[in-house]
Amino acid sequence: MNALIIYDSVFGNTEKIAQAMGAALNAPVVKVDAVTQAQLAGLDVLIVGSPTRSFRSTPAIADFIKAIPAGALQGVRVSGFDTRIALETIKSGFFRGIVKMGGYAAKPIADALVKKGATLAQTPEGFIVQAEQGPLSAGELERAAAWARQLAA
Repeated sequence: MNALIIYDSVFGNTEKIAQAMGAALNAPVVKVDAVTQAQLAGLDVLIVGSPTRSFRSTPAIADFIKAIPAGALQGVRVSGFDTRIALETIKSGFFRGIVKMGGYAAKPIADALVKKGATLAQTPEGFIVQAEQGPLSAGELERAAAWARQLAA
């Protein structure tokens, strides 16, 4: 299986999740600003992740996906992931409502990859950070590795 994990990270939490997935799949993990379109050739599995920033992925992830030629991911199994603060831990009902309406980055990432011709292989997933800058919640690295293995199976 030829897999690739692409990520962007602001505080290092998304990178840790991506590295856990890469280790689980024995696959390369590449920061989005170092990826080339040639690395997408011949893939079986592509996983793309970003921290959720203002209800979406980072601009670097969005720009990378936009630059993928139409149909370039035909036959590639994909999904998206993000790092996020758990909705139930947001104390303010007002802010919790805003986040609930605004959403997270994982689903739009996966949807954009599918529009490029890929096949969604796993429901997009969010991995929890305890605060804006982290750290990751206990067990999230293990959960990320298991999620990636399930996607690739």
